[in-house]
Amino acid sequence: MTSLREWPHEWAPGASGASSPTLLLLHGTGGDESDLLPLGAELAPGASLLSPRGPVSERGMPRFFRRHAEGVFDEADIRARAPQLAAFVRSAGATYGFAPDSLFALGYSNGANMAASLMLLEPGLLRGGVLLRAVMPLEPGTPPNLEGTAVLISAGKADPFSPADRTQRLADALGAAGAEVALHWQRAGHELVPGDLEDARAWLSQRLVQAGT
Repeated sequence: MTSLREWPHEWAPGASGASSPTLLLLHGTGGDESDLLPLGAELAPGASLLSPRGPVSERGMPRFFRRHAEGVFDEADIRARAPQLAAFVRSAGATYGFAPDSLFALGYSNGANMAASLMLLEPGLLRGGVLLRAVMPLEPGTPPNLEGTAVLISAGKADPFSPADRTQRLADALGAAGAEVALHWQRAGHELVPGDLEDARAWLSQRLVQAGT
């Protein structure tokens, strides 16, 4: 499932049309294509928003890739799903006219892990991203080149679903691949708190201005 007609999604063009930076919104387990639209509009006013629905169903809840159990990801499924999502994004870019070099991800939980997977397996697709409650999703077979990619990871110190060591491993892996990584720890669990939103808004404000120059 890679074409726009096959993949349920929402598209909200930005204030400056095709020249607007674009946010790829990737929801958490149980969300859908409308889930992060208000958050995207709040954190990046004026940006275009592309929000696909996760193609996997887990007990009726949409996700972007399968897992064997809580915290145990199906790495083979991630390797299959990442290129499919990348193809969808490229098709959306051709249809809606957004510039690939202005594309940033905003993902939460499963969506954040999918965004990290795109960076590791499809380097160059994203200029950067805000990863809310992400962990290292898999070990890439070939180390990616992420020079020019910027990432904000916002993690909860008391998150039972995103262990601190796996979050740190993701930050280290992205940094070793050449990405500019900021890892912020919130006094929170898996839920989002005002600090997440404040940090994400400030980070996106700076990065999206740079993308538009």
